[in-house]
Amino acid sequence: MEASTPFRPAWWLPGPHAQTIWGQVGRSRQLVDYERESVETPDGDEVLLDHLGTAKNAPRVLLMHGLEGSSYSVYIQNLALLAAARGWNVTVLNLRGCARDPADTWTWIPNRQPRLYHSGETGDPNLVIQTLAQRAPGVPLVAIAVSVGGNILLKWLGENPDQTHLSAVATMSVPYDLGVASRHMETALGRYYLRWFLPTLREKMLFVAERFPEIGARMDVEAAKRAVDFHPFDHVATAPMHGFDGADDYYERCSSIYFVGRIRTPTLCLSARNDPFLPPHVLDRLAGEVSEEVRLEVTPGGGHVGWVEGAHPGRVRYWAEERVVDWLGDQLSGHP
Repeated sequence: MEASTPFRPAWWLPGPHAQTIWGQVGRSRQLVDYERESVETPDGDEVLLDHLGTAKNAPRVLLMHGLEGSSYSVYIQNLALLAAARGWNVTVLNLRGCARDPADTWTWIPNRQPRLYHSGETGDPNLVIQTLAQRAPGVPLVAIAVSVGGNILLKWLGENPDQTHLSAVATMSVPYDLGVASRHMETALGRYYLRWFLPTLREKMLFVAERFPEIGARMDVEAAKRAVDFHPFDHVATAPMHGFDGADDYYERCSSIYFVGRIRTPTLCLSARNDPFLPPHVLDRLAGEVSEEVRLEVTPGGGHVGWVEGAHPGRVRYWAEERVVDWLGDQLSGHP
């Protein structure tokens, strides 16, 4: 389905890669001054939340970042500012192992327990959603999730089709089929993007393996050090760390494409057909899998979490981030 408002890519950012890269490096990481909160988890760990806004009885939006992101990811900060401009309160869930030190937003904060987040881990989001809903009964709670965060949230919606805490959800650039997406990245350009992700994933894996030898014994640490693609890394590190029987089992059980047909919450799924992280045939499959409550919007261009518009680098706007906030505003006001 085409988007209701057209995306017009900046002429000076042609193609998916320019859009994707500018979307990540073309803006500041120091735009929002959050208030941090630690929420205790049932397994004796913590989840770190970052809040913006204290308006009484105002709608709250929960934001979830993508792979190796945080509340300081540039797209999350812009979403937070767009939501705050509407008078909404904002909470960002830093997935476990992803929270950054506010004094140094490139430094991640280790967790206490021997596990990290992964692309289908819904326990922590479930805890946070329940916590926020219980704190403000009757106050609208919505969510926006990006990339892997979107995969996690769509999976949670499918696991909990009768949930009533989130009144509407919007996602961007979700890798709906993790197995296909991982194989799609096994190209020269794909490995360029992997250089954004694998170093910190490997660093965190080694931290867990060294601090918790019983978990490290499940993994092939040396093979993980050598891995240059997602599939081999997930096979020897992510999957055994989290109790999966290899990478294929992990992908099969966690891909949101197998859960979107059960969703009963109004949901917008926004993707670009030229997303370099996902082949377009997955979007065609997705269109036949989603429930009636899911609105799939696909633009021809935009890249991965890019969607940059503007006449020149000094004057840009991020179309998709505005689109998802506008769509949630329509849902909250009762407009279809």
